[in-house]
Amino acid sequence: MSADDPNPAATPTPCEDTQGDGRWMSLHNRFVSDSKDKEPEVLFVGDSLVQLLHQSGIWRELFSPLHALNFGLGGDATQHVLWRLSNGELDNISPKVVVLWVGTNNHGNTAEQICGGIMAIIQVVKNKLPHAQTLVLGILPRGKMPNPLRERNAKVNKLVQEATSSLPHASFLNVDPGLSTPTVASPIRICTITFT
Repeated sequence: MSADDPNPAATPTPCEDTQGDGRWMSLHNRFVSDSKDKEPEVLFVGDSLVQLLHQSGIWRELFSPLHALNFGLGGDATQHVLWRLSNGELDNISPKVVVLWVGTNNHGNTAEQICGGIMAIIQVVKNKLPHAQTLVLGILPRGKMPNPLRERNAKVNKLVQEATSSLPHASFLNVDPGLSTPTVASPIRICTITFT
């Protein structure tokens, strides 16, 4: 890919319907519908890590009281989230905080491309929700031992942390030490964020 080629991770793209049942588009349409009759203070957006968070006790205990919405879709990469947010999911809501957790499914993309995709999502959120803060959660490591995916994800996190450090409307939180490294507080580390 040359410098003139578009970044595939930052090009809004609907997810391919590999199952043939329209599941992804159906969930997107449900999210658009949910946004029309809800008033969330917090919106979670991303892939299966976000989607599965909705089923946890932590969600019910800590995020449901915040009138949080969960727009997580399993298998989504940055370009899919970018397409969803550009096509209606943010049009009828005004949350104070958007929590973004995506990038682990960007197979075949470089760390720079994934960072570009995440930054494009942050820009869409800023354009559509100018008063919201975006909190980007770091991509978790892949695999137990050192490997190219772990290295790529660590590089993505470093690049995103650097890119968001100068943005007043976005910040980065490395959740790896609290989620993938066993600690006493690991299940709630991500949930101690204060929303004002």
